[in-house]
Amino acid sequence: MLRFKDRLRNEIYARIKDSYPVEPGDIELTSTPQARFGDLALTFPFQLAKKLKSPPRQIAQEVASRLSQLEGVEKAEIAGAGYINLFLARQAFFASRFKPAAGPARPPEERKIVVEHTNINPNKAAHIGHLRNACLGDTLVRCLRHLGETVEAQNYVDDTGVQVVDVVFGFLEMEKKTTAEVEAMRGKFDYYCWDLYARVSAFLQAHPESQPRKAAILKQIEHGRGPEAELARHVSRRVLRSHLQTMARLDISYDVLPCESSILALRFWDKAFSLLRERGTVTLAREGPNQGCWVMKLEDDPDKEKVIVRSDGTVTYVGKDIAYQMWKFGLLGMDFGYEPFLQESGRTVWITKAAPAGAAAASFGHASRVYNVIDTRQAYLQKVVVQGLRSLHFEEQASKSIHFSYEMVALSPKSLKELDYTPTAEDADKAFLEVSGRKGLGVKADDLLDRLEEKARAEVDKRNLELDSPAKASIARQIAAGALRYFMLKFARNSLIIFDFEEALSFEGETGPYLQYTCVRLNSIFRKLGEREGRPAEDILSELQGHIPSLSSLSNKEMDDLWELVVFSSQLEEEVRLSVQALEFSHLAKFAFALAQKVNGFYHQYPVLAEEDGRLKGLRLLVLLFVRDALKTALSLMGIPLPERM
Repeated sequence: MLRFKDRLRNEIYARIKDSYPVEPGDIELTSTPQARFGDLALTFPFQLAKKLKSPPRQIAQEVASRLSQLEGVEKAEIAGAGYINLFLARQAFFASRFKPAAGPARPPEERKIVVEHTNINPNKAAHIGHLRNACLGDTLVRCLRHLGETVEAQNYVDDTGVQVVDVVFGFLEMEKKTTAEVEAMRGKFDYYCWDLYARVSAFLQAHPESQPRKAAILKQIEHGRGPEAELARHVSRRVLRSHLQTMARLDISYDVLPCESSILALRFWDKAFSLLRERGTVTLAREGPNQGCWVMKLEDDPDKEKVIVRSDGTVTYVGKDIAYQMWKFGLLGMDFGYEPFLQESGRTVWITKAAPAGAAAASFGHASRVYNVIDTRQAYLQKVVVQGLRSLHFEEQASKSIHFSYEMVALSPKSLKELDYTPTAEDADKAFLEVSGRKGLGVKADDLLDRLEEKARAEVDKRNLELDSPAKASIARQIAAGALRYFMLKFARNSLIIFDFEEALSFEGETGPYLQYTCVRLNSIFRKLGEREGRPAEDILSELQGHIPSLSSLSNKEMDDLWELVVFSSQLEEEVRLSVQALEFSHLAKFAFALAQKVNGFYHQYPVLAEEDGRLKGLRLLVLLFVRDALKTALSLMGIPLPERM
C-alpha cells in the first residue's frame, strides 16, 4: 500500500502542481471512515482553501476533474465539504499484491543507524525490567532493517561502574576471595552476584567507614590496575556471557559490545574533555558544593550545573556518555580495537579492547543517527549528553541523538505467587512490586522465562499428546518467548507494565500465543491443501498467483469482506514506518492483533478447503496466503517465533 500511495501521490502532484500551490508532501492519502465512502481520501482541498480563499468543495471539484484515469483508481468522488474519495480498481490492486516487490518501498533515510540497547550492568543476573529495554531495542533494530536501513546494534558494557565495584568489594573485602578463587566458582555465577550485590549494599549502608576502600577499588578499576581490575574484568565478562545467553532465549543479539574500560584505557574521555574545555562547555567549580569538580551549566536552567568530573578526578556517567556518543558519530577521531567475544548463529559478536584500532576485521560507529534505548528515569542525563554535542557545534548529530525512553516493569501479586516470591511486610499490600537490584528485590529474567516455559509446556502437553518430549519443549520455548515479547510491546512505552502470567500466556485475546496460533492455523490450511491435492501447496499457490480468478465471482458481501482484509493487510509497511517514527511499537502489536482477528473472522465465515467452487476456493486461498505472509512478517519484526504446531 505504501508503494502504491507513493506512486499515486506523485501522479496526482504531477497533474495539479502547475495550477495549485502544493508540494508532494501536502497530498496526504488517508483511509476513509467506511468502505462505502471509498478506499482513500484526499484532504488537501481544505488546506488550499485557506491559501486561495475559495470554498474547499469548489477546489475539490476542480481537482477531481483532473484525476480521471489514474492508474489503479476506478473513480474519484466529491464528498462532504471538500473531500475527494478514491475508489481503487479492486481486481488490479488484488493482483498486484502477489507481484514480488523490489526491496523496501522507499530508499533508506540514513547512511547508518546505531541502536544502543539492553546495557545491563554486568554485576548480577538480568531481571524482568531489563527485558523491556531489550525487546524494544531489538524490535527497533528489526524494523529499521526491514525498512532498508543499515543498522548496528550495540550493547554497552559498564564494566568499571560502581555496580561492578560493589561486587568486587564484596568478593575482596567481605568474602576475602582471590581472583583465582572466584574463577573457580561453579553454578549460576550471575545469580550468586545478584545476592552478593544486595549484601554489599546493606553492608556499606551499615558500615559507612568502608566507603574509602570502595572508592580506592573504583580508582584501581578505572585505571586498570591491580587485583581489583583483574577481578572486575572476570566478573563483568562472566556476567556478560550470562546476559547474552538470557537474551538469546528471546532471539536478541548484538553486533558489538563497547566497554567502558576501553573508553577509559584509550583515553576517549580525555579527548572529549579537552574539546569541552576549549569551548568553555565545562568549567572548574572554585567554590560551593561542587568545588573542585568540572561542571556543565544546564541550558534550561543556567543556575544549575551537572558534575562531569568529580573532585577526585573520576568521571561521572554522563561524562563518559558524552565521549561514547561522540564516538558513535565518528566525531572523536579515535577508535577501539576489537576482538571476537562469541559466535552466535554463524555470526561474530565483537567486543572492544583497550588497544588502538589497527587493521581490524571489524569496524563500528560512524553513524548518521543514534537511538539510545534507556528508561525514562535517564531523560535528564540524555539531555545533558545532547547539550554536550550541541555545545561543540555538532548540531546535526545532536538533532539525530534520539532518546528512546520507556517506563518500568512491575509484577502483579499473582505473578509474585507464581514465582514463589514472598514480598516483605512493607510490600505485602502493594498492587504491584517494582524491581530494585540494589535491594535484591525483583524477578530474574531467566526465572521468569523458565516459569513461562513450564506453563506453556503444560498447555502443549494437553493439546499435542502424540508429540515427543523434545518437540514439546521446543514449542513451549517458542510460545514463552512470543508471550513475553508481545507483552512487552503491546503497551505504550511510557506506561508502566504490570506483568501477569495468565494474561501473557492466554491463547485467546491480545497475546503473543494468539498471534502464533493464528499463523499456525493458516499454515495448517496450506499443509492440508498439499496433502489433499497430492502435490506441494507452493506449486498450487504459484499457479493461482499466475492466473488470479476474477473477483466478480464473489457475492457482494464476500467481496467487501475480502477487500477489507486485503486492504488492511496492505498497511503493514505503513504501520512499521509509523511505529518507528513514533517509537511506539504498541502500534505494530495492535495492528498484528487486529489482522489476526480479521483473518480468523473471515476464515470462520467462509470455508476454504471445503469450498467446491474452484474460483471461490482459489480466491480465498490467495487472501489467506497474503494475510499469512503479512502476519508472519509482523511477528518476525516483533521477534515472536512461529512454532510449527501449537
